[in-house]
Amino acid sequence: MGNWIINHGLSAFIVVVWMAINIALFVHFYLFYDQGERFEYTRELLGSALAWARAPAAVLNFNCMLILLPVCRNLLSLLRGSFVCCGRTVRKQLDKNLTFHKLVAYMIALMTAVHTIAHLFNAERYSNSLEGEDGDLAFELSLLQDSSELNTTYLNPFPSNSTTPMIFVFTSIAGLTGVVITLALILMITSSMEVIRRSYFEVFWYTHHLFIVFFAGLVFHGAGRVVRGQVTTDPPHNNSFCEDQPDNWGKIPECPIPQFAGGSPQTWMYVIGPMIIYICERLLRFIRYMQPVTYRKIVIRPSKVLELQLVKPGFSMDVGQYVFLNCPAISQLEWHPFTLTSAPEEDFFSVHIRSVGDWTEKLLKMVENLPEGGQGPKMGVDGPFGTASEDVFHYEVSMLVGAGIGVTPFASILKSIWYKFKDSDPKLRTKRIYFYWLCRETHAFEWFADLLQVLEREMEERGMRDFLTYKLYLTGWDQSHADHAMVHFDKDTDIITGLKQKTHYGRPNWDKEFEQVRQENPSSVVGTFLCGPQALAKDLEKKCVKYSDVDPRRTKFYFNKENF
Repeated sequence: MGNWIINHGLSAFIVVVWMAINIALFVHFYLFYDQGERFEYTRELLGSALAWARAPAAVLNFNCMLILLPVCRNLLSLLRGSFVCCGRTVRKQLDKNLTFHKLVAYMIALMTAVHTIAHLFNAERYSNSLEGEDGDLAFELSLLQDSSELNTTYLNPFPSNSTTPMIFVFTSIAGLTGVVITLALILMITSSMEVIRRSYFEVFWYTHHLFIVFFAGLVFHGAGRVVRGQVTTDPPHNNSFCEDQPDNWGKIPECPIPQFAGGSPQTWMYVIGPMIIYICERLLRFIRYMQPVTYRKIVIRPSKVLELQLVKPGFSMDVGQYVFLNCPAISQLEWHPFTLTSAPEEDFFSVHIRSVGDWTEKLLKMVENLPEGGQGPKMGVDGPFGTASEDVFHYEVSMLVGAGIGVTPFASILKSIWYKFKDSDPKLRTKRIYFYWLCRETHAFEWFADLLQVLEREMEERGMRDFLTYKLYLTGWDQSHADHAMVHFDKDTDIITGLKQKTHYGRPNWDKEFEQVRQENPSSVVGTFLCGPQALAKDLEKKCVKYSDVDPRRTKFYFNKENF
């Protein structure tokens, strides 16, 4: 339990607080509409569906206020920079922004479903009341018409008994905007499924921009003022006395004709702040997009990996950060995230792009068809933005785990380490690094092996062989690979990478690796960083909890994962 609290305590506390606010809002507004005297006559028409419609609306307002904030990348980078003086546990929460974004989206979807179903019942009850199917009082309340002067008398928004619920849904402001909002939400959520986002990123990208339609409809949704409550009259209308004698309404002083008014729209007050922040975010992105970017070097690596070395005026980065790239020749609207593989000490920034989708395949083909020495296609760059890997030098010991192209943030880190050793940087706090790279095929190792060879030689010359421990794992191999390795087992260097450290076949035994790190660093705080699949993340997260010691004088593991 102590280990779990160390790694997940603050995250769990934030989720509990968020959930408690949701529950409190739901319960408060449910009781407000279910028991409030102002809505006594409204409940006569709608029954309990009134409270079931209004309580989710309050929760929706709260969550729609939150949904945009986790995707404001510049805001998060600003907050991350502001928390440098704070504990690493606080900074780690910013790396879970997309997880929180999804959590809020699920709550919005759930509350939208409850809100919609309840209002469908309400529409049916409004129609039935006009036809006298729900009792005399409900019928009399439905017959109340607009006052010629105040336009506040009516309670039932259905203009006549010929209006069906379907007609009302598609002709009223509340109904029409509700349909638009719901359809936009359904498209955004379904296109966000993992299988669609991975295989058809363009579908996800375009449909997610329906959030503009969603928020526009949300702001105008309450303008119809469909749900109406009783207002105070002079003299006051005594409900308990007058509800049994509607024929006397307006004829005796105790029973003036009741008047009703819809509540003023409130959603805009919740979302206006986040919307302004997001608009500023998009304006900043546009300004960055307009800044010129030039190519320093273009290299096509093995395994369909494209290396772009770019130069942009005023560009400043830190290790492990990422940028968004846009190629107008492919698409004016699509932006894709790529981790920076260059070091802050270099006078350019670079990305390694693996061909795995339509956008990356088109980019690779365009570069392959360039003439000798030609400049690449126009490229827009937004960023850089902070990630968990920025904190790597805040730990005395770091475990870096990359899977396939997921090695890119660690290329930046290892390059920066080389520069720091070269310049004898006294601020380097890190004392030891364990690096693990898992690849399916041998060609993937080639573009990164040169950097490891330089680091390997640098560590030997400085007598710091133990500073960098790296292990490469070939996970996709057959018997021919194994036979070839056995024939050359006595060579000083590895047959695949040319490094002194031999390549391992298969997957790491993480229990063995974590136990080794714990024994070699008995009183250190170890940062475990992963850029790879979710299944591996769950496994490493469990190992960090398992091998952390509650005793503050012993080894502790903190898990960090790259999220885009």
